[in-house]
Amino acid sequence: MIQFRIQPDSEIPASTQLFNQIRFAIASRQYPPGYKLPSTRALAMQTGLHRNTISKVYRQLEEDGFVESLAGSGIYVRAQGHEGGSRLQSPILKKNPNAYQVVQQALDELLSQGCSLSQARELFLAEIDWRLRCSARVLVAVPSHDMGAGELMVYELERALKIPVQLVAMEELAAVLDQTTSATVVTSRYFIGDVEAIAAPKAVRVIPLDIYDYTKELNLLKILPKENCVGIVSLSSGIARAAEVILHGLRGDELLIMTSQPKDAYKLQAIVKRAEVIISDLASFAAVQAAVQTALEDIIRPPKLIKVENYIGTNSINLLKRELGLS
Repeated sequence: MIQFRIQPDSEIPASTQLFNQIRFAIASRQYPPGYKLPSTRALAMQTGLHRNTISKVYRQLEEDGFVESLAGSGIYVRAQGHEGGSRLQSPILKKNPNAYQVVQQALDELLSQGCSLSQARELFLAEIDWRLRCSARVLVAVPSHDMGAGELMVYELERALKIPVQLVAMEELAAVLDQTTSATVVTSRYFIGDVEAIAAPKAVRVIPLDIYDYTKELNLLKILPKENCVGIVSLSSGIARAAEVILHGLRGDELLIMTSQPKDAYKLQAIVKRAEVIISDLASFAAVQAAVQTALEDIIRPPKLIKVENYIGTNSINLLKRELGLS
């Protein structure tokens, strides 16, 4: 069972701390679709929060589309995007909403038995045409206030898929989709609800990407000596903020947490000169190394550098490859 921790003297409201920690558990698949969230009573005992506060957090998670409440049963993580069975809304599907799911299951069964896509094409033309179009337009959509998260996804997707990937601000997504007849929109599970709301009327598929769970890095931070300084460097300001909340939950004020984006030279230099450990995403690692080299004459002991190889979970990459016909 995941242990949620609330830092009572933090400037971040307790409800926000819990909301971010649960959302991280969902986004990293520690709480997969269909998982039943702890009761408000159990979570109150674990965190020390009032049950009304926890109920408020659960309502917010439901309003944002992360969970769904089943009367008399509990709160469950909601299946989202592609995994939830969303498909092009043709008139046939409106009359028979399970039709596409039946088609896809049959196609996957044919493929598992050795049937090629070309052989199955005559039966499943719409689905297979989409899968075979490796040049299909792939869009990464994120809010404009955290374009760094999108840059990180584009960086990793282009390396993994070997095709161009376009970054689009969520606020501009509707206008972009108005100008295309086919596209695949991908986004972090953090943003899936808002992106689906924009893409659904456009008959465009949305696939949520699970994020890496950072277990190895978190286990290291759990055993760091008190009063150590930890630097977090990421293209995404949102990731940096989430990391700060989670680390406060783990260690309270025992560790000093400093965050920066690689383009912020002033903050990056401050981290390099002060931190004992610096954790960086793959796209930012070269900037961190360069900053360390620049500051070598001013520091007694260089910080330990930890490179996080992935932001997107491996299973999500494999799913996207399959959907694009690249696997």
